[in-house]
Amino acid sequence: MNRGADGTSTEQDHGALLTDLYQLTMLSSYFERGMDETAVFEFFVRRLPERRNFLIAAGLEQLLEYLEGLRFTPEEIGWLEATGRFQRSFLDWLARLRFEGNVDAMREGTVFFAGEPLVRVTAPLSQAQLVETRLINLLHFQTVIASKAARCVLAARGRTLVDFGLRRAHGAEAGILASRAAYLAGFGGTATVAAGRRFNIPLYGTMAHSFVQAHTSEIDAFRHFARSFPTANTLLIDTYDTLRAAQRVVELARELRPSGIRIQAVRIDSGELGSLARGVRRILDAGGCGDTQIFLSGSLDELTIEQLLAEGTPADGFGVGTSLDVAADHPWLDCAYKLQEYAGRPTRKRSAGKATWPGRKQVMRRVDADGTLMADEIALQTDVCRGEPLIVPVMRAGRRSSPRPTLDESRDHARAEISRLPLAARSLSQPFNAPVEIAPSIVELASALDRADQGPAAPIQGIGG
Repeated sequence: MNRGADGTSTEQDHGALLTDLYQLTMLSSYFERGMDETAVFEFFVRRLPERRNFLIAAGLEQLLEYLEGLRFTPEEIGWLEATGRFQRSFLDWLARLRFEGNVDAMREGTVFFAGEPLVRVTAPLSQAQLVETRLINLLHFQTVIASKAARCVLAARGRTLVDFGLRRAHGAEAGILASRAAYLAGFGGTATVAAGRRFNIPLYGTMAHSFVQAHTSEIDAFRHFARSFPTANTLLIDTYDTLRAAQRVVELARELRPSGIRIQAVRIDSGELGSLARGVRRILDAGGCGDTQIFLSGSLDELTIEQLLAEGTPADGFGVGTSLDVAADHPWLDCAYKLQEYAGRPTRKRSAGKATWPGRKQVMRRVDADGTLMADEIALQTDVCRGEPLIVPVMRAGRRSSPRPTLDESRDHARAEISRLPLAARSLSQPFNAPVEIAPSIVELASALDRADQGPAAPIQGIGG
């Protein structure tokens, strides 16, 4: 598969059949009735999960790539025909379908809150409808992971974080995209080689316990690894006795010093990490290895990292695996992609508990003199409001309308966004009431639509859908 300059693929990773059946049955009905005027859909998160004071927008690059390559292959059309569900005329039309719409979105790495649209798709109804499933699939997953990773970054207080989660990720794509989302949110790198190649993410690796066990002695394992990688060696020291292994590292460091080889770091992956790290630090410092770093791993998440550092654990970095790549505490978001306008007519869903605000919307962000976030206002696109507009053009007529940002540029943007959050929003355990306002124009439009429908108005409690 060909890759672009920033590592993203230049071809579709998945076919157009990566969708829900009801997208195709709706398209077939629209086709029969000639319904294909301009539709406006928006993707948003209804409410934040517990312990998430903010979210980080991610996955936009993969979405745009998908839209640019969207098409049904002859083989896919042939398979659909064999199902007997669809008329030949519809399938012939489907074979010619391409995405030719517009996309406006928040930049990847942008901090956002519940109810705020991340992405707006404006396209003929068939095109805007068809992309719903994959759009949610791509935006939801990376946003979940980036938001979890951002909490780890806050907990680590500037220490290096590495994604270790591929082996327990829910599939290959999930593992690779989790590495991307974590790096975007501030992780220093990944152990996933394919992600390093695809997205140019720095690669980190140490050794497994099996490497030590395969040798007749622990110090031989350390020696062989250090000589194999004289400038990039991290020794795993908890296979047997962690403190005794640290003493062996000191012995080996003295042996290798005349050869110009230095032990860069040791890793502890089990046991009472805090007390072991303190003991290892004392041994290394006493043995003249004060510049050898300590890297911790083993069932870590943001809360355990925060606790370890609060206790004064001398850790220089952390490997975070399962809890990151499956976002163990909150693996999903209550999100939706809803029709807000069709054929020039604003629309509003009024379902109990899932009522939506109608119309094309913009999010305006206001900050104080120091750049700290003060409030967001969700307004109609045509409103004149104070602040910085967060939703910007990214695709026009099915093609990108601005240069593709590099992953490092999006990462820098995420870092700046997190730094603008109030201190209360950065807490890992205390709730924060997001300062999100709804413009009066949206409330008035919703009320007008309700009156026009001549039915009981659904309670307006915020954006849902």
